[in-house]
This record gives sequence, structure tokens and C-alpha cells, in this order.
Amino acid sequence: MVDVRSASYQDEPTGAIDMTPVYNNIPLYPSFSGWNYAMRRSMQEIIPGLYLGPYSAAQKQCQKHLIEAGITHIICVRQDIEAHFIRPQFTDTFTYLTLDIADNVTENIIRFFPLVKRFIDDALMKNFKVLVHGNTGTSRSATLVLAYIMEKFGLSSLEAYRYVKEKRGCINPNDGFVAQLTEYEPIYRARQTLERGETSCDNRKLKRKSEHLCDTDHDLIQPPPSPICVTNEDLCEPEEDFPSTVCRLLLKHNS
Repeated sequence: MVDVRSASYQDEPTGAIDMTPVYNNIPLYPSFSGWNYAMRRSMQEIIPGLYLGPYSAAQKQCQKHLIEAGITHIICVRQDIEAHFIRPQFTDTFTYLTLDIADNVTENIIRFFPLVKRFIDDALMKNFKVLVHGNTGTSRSATLVLAYIMEKFGLSSLEAYRYVKEKRGCINPNDGFVAQLTEYEPIYRARQTLERGETSCDNRKLKRKSEHLCDTDHDLIQPPPSPICVTNEDLCEPEEDFPSTVCRLLLKHNS
């Protein structure tokens, strides 16, 4: 695990990465520049069929909007102490994956990355649509989406962050999650390399680590009418300077 104690918020050149290759690698997903503060309370489409948002986008009064948007699958992220108010609301309508994850730097969120990827891939392959939400859609749920985008399109953690932030401008993974995203990059790349038939001692070690992550059990996915549980995110707060902290941390880990 990357030591988050080494993280620094010293000034770094936030424009040090060229995003052109990223958009060349993710065709038909245009850039979005119309972000405003009020949009924090709604969901945004990150790539076709995959949405990221806050719990307020998945509450009872939002059922009609979710159906109109074509949402069929929902990943509900919350901590156990939040379960009384962040919970599956439409178990007779949507397929849920509910994850218990705390929004703190010591939480082991990386173990959920393979499960989340399978859940999203299975839905998208059937032309279904997925909403990933926590409390505010800025830290835990954002980290799960970042990991998915990284692996799906072969991006670095910083490239994925820049891309997703253009779609949902308030994402702000905590320092521990940033470190785990950085750690996940060589793990998923090694697995993909071995799947192509290439081998090395380091790649085999990383693949074994990846397989260990995939062992996290989870009889958690249930279609309607039953939901499943296994999540934590902050409510709407005054807007912060999100790019400065997370970008500097990602640049440090990738340097």
C-alpha cells in the first residue's frame, strides 16, 4: 500500500499533463466545460451509460428522472453508520450493489475495484446504464469511477482524475484513496500485460496481487426486487479548490 504519510500539498504544475491522447483513446466522449456549483446535487454522465452523483440524485423523489435517464443499475456507497439514510430506495426497480466504505484515509477501497468493474461492465455490455453514488458523489463513489475509467481506457490515475473532473467538477478523493488509485495502476497494467501473453517476475507478482483483490467475496449483487449491501461521502459543502490538492498529490505519486 502506498504510504499516504508521504503525500504533500506543495505547489506542483497542474498543467503538466497533455490530455489530448486521453480524448483520442476515449472516442465519442466529448469534453464538458459547463460545470457550475448547483450541479453538485445532480448526477453527471461520465462515459455513455455510466453516471456519477450524490445520494440526492437517487432518493425517492428522483425515481422518475432515473427511469427517464435509462438507469437500471445503481452502486450505493455508504458507511454502516449511514445506512439509515443512505440506502437502496427502489429495490423493485433497479439492480443494486451496496458497498460499506468509510470516507477516511485508512479505508481499504482498492479491494472493491475489481467487483465494481465487473458490475459496471456487465451492465454496459447489455446496454444498461449505471449510477454510482455515495453521499455527495465526491470521494468514495468518485474513487470507484476513477478506478473503472483508469482500467477501462488504460489511463494513469492523474489522467483519469482530469477526465472525470471535467464531467463532475467537485470530485475530491481523500488522500488515502488517491494513494490507492496510484497503487492500482501498475496492478491492472500487469494483469493486462499477462493476459496478452507477456510475462515478467514483477508482472506475475502484481497479477497475484490483482487476483487477491478479486477474491473479495461478494454475493452482493441482486436484481429487483432485492438489493445488496456493502459504503460514505460528504454532504454538500461550500465549494473548494478541488484541483489544487488532488492534482498535486497525483502528480507527486506519478513523478
